[in-house]
Amino acid sequence: MPVLGFNIEERHIYAAGRIFGPVGRYEKITGKVKFAVNPALAINKTITDLKLAKLNSSGLVEFTSDFSLLIPENKGMSNQKLIVDVVNRGRPRFVSTINLAEAEPPDSTEMPPGDGYLFKNGYSVIAIGWQWDVLRNTNLLGLVAPEAEVISGPEKGLAMVEIRPDRIQHSRLLADRVHQPNPAAKENDLAKLYVRHWEDDSPKLINREEWEFGTLIGGKLEPSREHIFLKNGFQPGLIYHLVYSPERCPVVGVGLLAVREIASFLRAPSRLNPMPKGFDWIFGYGVSQTGRLLRHLMYLGLNTDEQGGKVFDGLLPHVAGSRMGEFNHRFAQPSVQSMPGFGHLPPFSDDKNKDPFSQKADGLLVKLREANTVPKIIYTNTSAEYWRGDGSLSHISMDGRRDLEPNAESRIYLFAGTQHIDSKSLAPPGSDAADGTMGQHSPNIIDYRPLLRAAFFNLDRWVTRNINPPDSNHPRLDDQTAVSRDTALAKFPEIPGMSKPNSEFLWSLREIDLGEAASTGVGSYPPLEGRFYPCFVSAIDVDGNELSGIKLPDISVPLATYSGWNPRHSESGAPDQIIPMQGSTHYLPLTEEIRNILQDPRQSVEKRYKSKDHYLRLVEFEVETLVTDGYLLLEDFEFVVKSQSSKFDSLSQQE
Repeated sequence: MPVLGFNIEERHIYAAGRIFGPVGRYEKITGKVKFAVNPALAINKTITDLKLAKLNSSGLVEFTSDFSLLIPENKGMSNQKLIVDVVNRGRPRFVSTINLAEAEPPDSTEMPPGDGYLFKNGYSVIAIGWQWDVLRNTNLLGLVAPEAEVISGPEKGLAMVEIRPDRIQHSRLLADRVHQPNPAAKENDLAKLYVRHWEDDSPKLINREEWEFGTLIGGKLEPSREHIFLKNGFQPGLIYHLVYSPERCPVVGVGLLAVREIASFLRAPSRLNPMPKGFDWIFGYGVSQTGRLLRHLMYLGLNTDEQGGKVFDGLLPHVAGSRMGEFNHRFAQPSVQSMPGFGHLPPFSDDKNKDPFSQKADGLLVKLREANTVPKIIYTNTSAEYWRGDGSLSHISMDGRRDLEPNAESRIYLFAGTQHIDSKSLAPPGSDAADGTMGQHSPNIIDYRPLLRAAFFNLDRWVTRNINPPDSNHPRLDDQTAVSRDTALAKFPEIPGMSKPNSEFLWSLREIDLGEAASTGVGSYPPLEGRFYPCFVSAIDVDGNELSGIKLPDISVPLATYSGWNPRHSESGAPDQIIPMQGSTHYLPLTEEIRNILQDPRQSVEKRYKSKDHYLRLVEFEVETLVTDGYLLLEDFEFVVKSQSSKFDSLSQQE
């Protein structure tokens, strides 16, 4: 049994004893779970370097994950359904998102219950740590990975770290964002630092005399194998890649096994199981980074456990686009998403699709079909995943010539006109993106969480009652709602004060060559980048709002133009490039007088809507349609209408 045991560190009644309807109170259990897996099993041989890890006395590889479990205090009130929340960079996301909770403070240790939707319905949720380089604390869940015993030499390979400063900095950690760095080895004669001005610019080598391993402390340069120092400073808006030999070699891919094994274990009855009879249904949720992790898990065939059984009945990968990630190769940094590498390799779609460059055909679900362990899947994306260059490849062929046939086990939804992470309130100008980069425009304010809640509800019914969810809803070639980014930008209205991105600098997925040892999980850096895969986005209307996808009233009864892109602010450098995860909001002129003064091509609010009551009647009609079509829950009708009412009031007060 891959789960050796649990170390319970804390157990308390959740949410100050709040009663969640007939289900009652919930308890929160936190601690660590210890795993041991057999590297000799065929299902585990896909994990890079697992065979090089130290074995215990039983011939198994051990590792430990943090976990946090929310479960009914009265186990008899459970609905026997468990969601595995695959934490994003250490943070649980599922409960606060699906329960429409207010965003919790960064230092919060309690997942806010919001409106209690999940708990009133008896769901249990376990958040599991899987990422080796998370700086673990009471707020962040991580994993202690085994180390691979790799002999030094050319075959050991190198690592590549990406540095994207939003201000001038002279020293940076050897990590993505603020994660645990992998220190440079003492001998690093092959280390090189490259710079490029935009994503697909040719990398230029920086002279070795210009940088070293070190950091500034009190204005003085000190040696540090966990930092890199650049004499003239890392410049905002530029992209740097450091290729070097790391000291450590964690078996990064055991994070995938932690996700698999916690789900498999909790399904089965056991004296160690917090639900002694086990759970009947297991769901997996991942957002952004961890949505890509779930895609990677499926591709490696890891929805099959060591006994050959199905692990997850249903998966909800959110804002993952068509990519996987740095989750299973030597020296991988799981937080990285933009750097060209293993996470940018095909396949991009569920079923076999021929790569026009390599002529190879592959799909995410090939191994799972062979094992008869394909889950039900609902993929949800925003406009941002399309504009960053990869969203459309999940449902359009890699040669860009045809729509892919719908897959019986999955649905793909675009939340029209939205940004990567939803905004929960009106956002002020100059708000920062997740990485600290400022945008030129106010972020996208659409709150799409009710659509995501409905997607989960539909996934549950699909899995447990065999009720089909609504059809996929995304841009398509056959109805001309999928267009190139150049086409969309050319049609975009000339809104006063709005800057459009330079299409030359927009991101795209490209053909990548990671060297002869790539098939073993060892990359050659920097990789060779070749031809471009096609990229499509949604067609837009005269206001600049998207025509395809699931449209909330923000789009169907607009008060603004909403985009999935936002150019970088000049203070963050490279203002002709976009922030890949942030959209923008451009309010309509309130009156015809204002419209004429500003020379705004869009019709004014007063011209569109006779009154607030008229506007809200139109909103209610659109919300009723969403409910009828199955894209929104009836219980969220008032939530969406009230949200639009507040936005109308806010815009009216701007006069």
